[in-house]
Amino acid sequence: MKDFRTLKVWQKAHQFALAVYKATKTFPREELYGLTSQIRRSSMSIPTNIAEGAGRFTDKDFARFLQISMGSASEAEYQLLLARDLGFMNDEQYNTLQSQIVEVKKMLASFLRTLRS
Repeated sequence: MKDFRTLKVWQKAHQFALAVYKATKTFPREELYGLTSQIRRSSMSIPTNIAEGAGRFTDKDFARFLQISMGSASEAEYQLLLARDLGFMNDEQYNTLQSQIVEVKKMLASFLRTLRS
């Protein structure tokens, strides 16, 4: 069992989730239960699953939760693209969030390789 707060990947994922919440405040009101909710849920799922996996007793269990985090990260990555293409965020916001999610995905992939070796 690990303290998830000390994990760099969790810290980056948490910062990403905070940034997504901030960026989605300006989304259209009619998207509150649509894209706004979906992108917030997927971004929040990344650090949530890292935290849950860190609470498990085996590296195999932890790796399973990191894989779920990776899936949520890919989901969020697409939702960012959709939000940009719908005009809900500008290119600068998109590029900032996109670079953050790519970094989180790279960190997750690296952490998974380490756990599996």
